[in-house]
Amino acid sequence: MSIDWGSLVLAAIVSAAVTMGVVSLVAFALVGLSARTHPPIGGRDDGATPPVRPAVGAAIAAVCTLAVALIVAYGLFLVLT
Repeated sequence: MSIDWGSLVLAAIVSAAVTMGVVSLVAFALVGLSARTHPPIGGRDDGATPPVRPAVGAAIAAVCTLAVALIVAYGLFLVLT
């Protein structure tokens, strides 16, 4: 029995890169959704404008979530075929 170490290392690198990409996309989606939150009533207001408008944040979240869904679907396609 022989192990193809080159292929094993390549598979490990690709899986680590895809994992970091999916986690990053989910994190960006959560940051985009956080733009839709409202400041607490009676809370401290420093007068700063929010960095992203709620509609833009929702669009970022939707695009990131769609990208994650496509990556997962492609992975499942590769496993099942």
